[in-house]
Amino acid sequence: MDNQIISSSDLSNLEKRERTTLINGLSGFRSANLIASLSKTGNQNLAIFNSVMHIGADPALMGFIMRPEVVERQTLENIRYHKKFTINQVTQSIHKQAHLTSAKYDNATSEFEACNLTPSLITNFPIPFVAESPIKIALSLKEEVQIKSNNTILIIGQIEFICLENGILEQSGHINFDKIEGTAINGLDTYYVCKKIGSYKYAKPGMHIEEL
Repeated sequence: MDNQIISSSDLSNLEKRERTTLINGLSGFRSANLIASLSKTGNQNLAIFNSVMHIGADPALMGFIMRPEVVERQTLENIRYHKKFTINQVTQSIHKQAHLTSAKYDNATSEFEACNLTPSLITNFPIPFVAESPIKIALSLKEEVQIKSNNTILIIGQIEFICLENGILEQSGHINFDKIEGTAINGLDTYYVCKKIGSYKYAKPGMHIEEL
């Protein structure tokens, strides 16, 4: 099989958008999530992110990457002010509305309203959730980590509580992403539906695939 080799100099010579599309998609599928926050003036903000990640289970931490602060970053400013935010899983049924939140709306515009999504408040948590999302996570800001290589910022939040649609949490602790039609993103603009292909035993040295 012939292989295509793309060197670092080749990458440098690519047109910016082509290079960005290629590098953004290299890591494969990433989860699609909407992060909600609240401005200083109380405006509800919503933005799609493909960089949400598990940080740790005890304490329960999740994180996501913010781009460099070379322009206004509403989500970052809001989280720094209120110290709280929510993460909401994007499903197939709302992926188009979710994608529309990536547009550059001004501070006075709520992406909930502009993109036809419904804000929902749960318990006494001050930040809205996306009512249409089956997985809603409330977090408080725990830490900011400056990534010196490219001036991005890793935002780490500690989970305060999780709100799940009834019937999607399995006895094993797994969430049934098939049932909710959970989506994934490749790059910045291409969406896929998640499909379970297997669930296996804890791997040990010397174990063969027949034993999984």
